[in-house]
Amino acid sequence: MNSLLVVLAIVVGYSFLSLRVLREYERGVAFFLGKYAGTKGPGLVFLPAFFATMKRVSLRIVALDIPPQDVITRDNVSVRVNAVLYMKAKEPSRAILEIEDFLYATSQLAQTTLRSVLGEVELDELLSDREKINAVLKRIIDERTEAWGIEVNAVEVKDVDLPETMKRAMARQAEAERERRAKVINAQGELQASETLAQAARMLATEPSAIQLRYLQTVAEIATENNSTTIFPIPIDMIRPFLERADRAEETRRADSATGKALPAPDPMLPKFTVADKEKEPK
Repeated sequence: MNSLLVVLAIVVGYSFLSLRVLREYERGVAFFLGKYAGTKGPGLVFLPAFFATMKRVSLRIVALDIPPQDVITRDNVSVRVNAVLYMKAKEPSRAILEIEDFLYATSQLAQTTLRSVLGEVELDELLSDREKINAVLKRIIDERTEAWGIEVNAVEVKDVDLPETMKRAMARQAEAERERRAKVINAQGELQASETLAQAARMLATEPSAIQLRYLQTVAEIATENNSTTIFPIPIDMIRPFLERADRAEETRRADSATGKALPAPDPMLPKFTVADKEKEPK
């Protein structure tokens, strides 16, 4: 009876030692006497103690931080780049059987791929087109880790550390670009303003009375201001008829004096000039 109890206790203890509990996101790669015995889990798994072993593999996505890498771009600029890789074990058995440490191997592969890919692009492309570079990194790493049962979900370049000299050069370039855009916008504004003024001048030329209305409007705007001095600009078109009339009268007087006719009386509407005024004129 005592021996039976002892045997029963040994069997129960051995059974407890042979039980394994795997979570929902875990799988167990079992080996019986050193041979692959299948992938177990999740839940309660029985593996004969002392005869079978098991490697746990998590099926969750793992974020691997790729350490900063010193990279020389295609245009010979030295930069320091780090990235992050998201991966998961798609086939746990291959992740254990095909490679010793799949996390370490994937990290090393990501570092070498990052240096090789970024060495083939220029700095401007690295800074402005990261989505394309991330897609290339993901495709290359995923193709190489497929044999290990690893699936790469994404690769993201986190930070690009530039030398101080390059940062100052880029700042000067950005400032020059902003100045160029400001000058172009200013020139375009001047061009549009000149075109609008030319169109307004053509419209005012078709209606002579429009310039008078514009003149009165300007005078009204000046009168609304609290100015001690008011300047009244006189358009040349207002005095042009008097100048033309004076020119015609002078031509008629010269023609009559040449033919010996009596000179007509001076027009009272024209300005009067005396001999003294003629002598005062500059020669």
